[in-house]
Amino acid sequence: MTKATQKALKLNKTLAAMALGLVAFGFNATPQGQFGFAQAQAQAEGVRADVGKHLKDASALIKAGKHKEALAKVRDAEGVSGRNATENYAIEGMRVAAGSGAGDADSMVKGFEAMKASGKLGTADQLRMMEAIAGTYLRNKDNAKALSWAQRYFKEGGNSPTMKQVLTNAQFLSGDMTAIIKETSEDIAADEKAGRAPSKDKLNLLLSAAQKKGDSNAEGLAIEKLLNFYPSKELWAQVLGGLQAKKGFSDRFNLDVLRLKLATGNLKDGNDYFEMAQLSAQAGYPEEGKMVVEKGMAAGLLGQGAEGARHKRLLDLLNKRIAEAKTALPTTEKAANDAKDGNAQISLGLAYAFQGAAAKGAKIIAEGIEKGNLKRPEDAKLYLGLAQSMAGEGNKATATWRTVKGADGSAELARLWIIQARSAKR
Repeated sequence: MTKATQKALKLNKTLAAMALGLVAFGFNATPQGQFGFAQAQAQAEGVRADVGKHLKDASALIKAGKHKEALAKVRDAEGVSGRNATENYAIEGMRVAAGSGAGDADSMVKGFEAMKASGKLGTADQLRMMEAIAGTYLRNKDNAKALSWAQRYFKEGGNSPTMKQVLTNAQFLSGDMTAIIKETSEDIAADEKAGRAPSKDKLNLLLSAAQKKGDSNAEGLAIEKLLNFYPSKELWAQVLGGLQAKKGFSDRFNLDVLRLKLATGNLKDGNDYFEMAQLSAQAGYPEEGKMVVEKGMAAGLLGQGAEGARHKRLLDLLNKRIAEAKTALPTTEKAANDAKDGNAQISLGLAYAFQGAAAKGAKIIAEGIEKGNLKRPEDAKLYLGLAQSMAGEGNKATATWRTVKGADGSAELARLWIIQARSAKR
């Protein structure tokens, strides 16, 4: 179980415990659960002294925190023969109060059903008692009954946020991930429609349920919303750390994952910087590789220690490649423009972007896409968005990234770039 889920469960146990006090409120009782069944009042209401005595004793025991003993006194009162309707109602009310304190949900249910059947229990008090019963079952880890009572509560008109969380926790603990995903997704959509940020706990619950069920669509939604509303370096590390292990994710995007790690501050050590610089050089983007090495050196992660000389040799190689590419650029550009397909223009345009001419690079990539006959058209759109973003054309980049539909990792990378770009503006 994830840390976020444990936190949510802990919160809801607290909420369930709070719900227990509502029973007392519903019967003019103290927050500790002591009912106000003074003997004189009981007699005035038609409760005989031999029944009232047991109820008075039960009330005192509840006040002293001896709830199981109070239940025994309730049973003593129940043993008095010839009870009238008023006495039965008082007995069941005390049973609910004592059962609440004792964590005896079955006793609470027995008392509640009898009181409801009498026709004397108001709707508001019925809902409070159902809330307490569901919360008690949840605390007792009787998840199926907690779920049943929480569902009954809402079916009968309840709308408590506390009970919504009890319901969700009961669903989770009962293994009903489908219901959690459906209802939590609806709650999130309603929050956004109302202009509210969905709570972090709610989003984490959706993520946990989606991962438990293996629902990649719901998992993607949860991650997207968490990154949108609660972005953090740690969350980005978690998301990007598992990206390459996803089914169908292509190895050719290893450099792209490192680009996102760099953008979100998640290149963790010198090895990461060195690997990214090497991959950039191999892909034909020495300017990008040089930038990465220089950032690593500025951070004190490259250029020092036993591997320092190796890092500097890589930088020298990158500078050499940059010079060679600059000399060959007119020939490279002519060949790309003359080609029957746009593949070379995609690489050339991205190279221009890393050289500091991102607007020109984006134009060249767009021309390559228009020419067509591309080996990987979805990749081309991913890199067009990257070049547009580097050129400061954020809206165009977002629009382009939204058109990426590849199933091999390109669409997921595009979606993450959209989120990263949005977060960077905040």
